[in-house]
Amino acid sequence: MPSRIFVMGANSAIAQQLIRRCRAAGQTVVAAGRNRAVLEALYGDDDGVMLLEVQATDAASVEAGFSTLQSNSIAIHGYAHCVGSILVAPLVKTTATQMADVLSVNLLSACYGLKEFLKLAKQQGIGGSAVLVSTCATGIGVANHEAIAAAKAGVEGLARSAAATHAADGIRVNVVAPGLTDSPMAQAFLKSEVMRAASEKQYPLHGVNSPDDVASAMNWLLSEEARRITGTVMNVDGGFRNTRPLVK
Repeated sequence: MPSRIFVMGANSAIAQQLIRRCRAAGQTVVAAGRNRAVLEALYGDDDGVMLLEVQATDAASVEAGFSTLQSNSIAIHGYAHCVGSILVAPLVKTTATQMADVLSVNLLSACYGLKEFLKLAKQQGIGGSAVLVSTCATGIGVANHEAIAAAKAGVEGLARSAAATHAADGIRVNVVAPGLTDSPMAQAFLKSEVMRAASEKQYPLHGVNSPDDVASAMNWLLSEEARRITGTVMNVDGGFRNTRPLVK
C-alpha cells in the first residue's frame, strides 16, 4: 500500500507542487483547505486525492478533519503544513488585528495541524514525518518583518520541541525556510521587472524560488530518504540566511 500524505493548505502554489510530486511517486494524498470548491477545481479529477474542507486556523475544525480520517480508518504517514501569509511592515505600524492574524495563520494553524497529526501518528503506531514552513527571515534580521519573523520563529521552535518529544515514537518533525517564492502570495513584490530584479539581487544565488524548489525539499524531508533527519530547519533561500557573498 502506498503511503498517504496529509497536505494542509492544499490550494497554495507550494502545496500544489508537493501534491504533484506525491502523486507521481504513487502516494495518495489528503488535500485539506478552507474552500472545497477550490480543491475540487484543483484535484477533483484525481481519485488518489481525498478532499477535506478544514479551517486551518480553527482548532475544532482541524480536530474534526482528523477525526473523520480516524473514524474511516484512513492511515496517514506524513503531514505537510502549507498554510501561511506574508506581512511586510514595521512593528510600530502593525495593528493589533494584523498581529493577531499573522500569528493565527502562521503559528497557531501549525500548532493545531501538527498536534492532530502527532495524536493520530501515535495512535497508529507506525511512526511518520511532518514538515512545516518557516521563512529565511527568522535567522537574520530583515527590516519590516517583525510580525512574520516572530510567528515563523515560533514555528521553528514548535518543530524542534515536537521532534524531541516524539523521536521515541519514530515520528520526525522538520521545517523548510524559504526565501521569496514566485507564487500568488508574493506577487506584490514581483509585479514589475524592476521589483523582480531588486528582489533577485538580495539572494547570493541570484533569483527567487519557484514553488517546486520548496516542494522538492518538503517532499524529501517527508520521505524515507530523510529517515535520519529530525528537528532540522532546511534553508531554501539561495544562501540568504547563512552566507555573505563577495561584493563585486
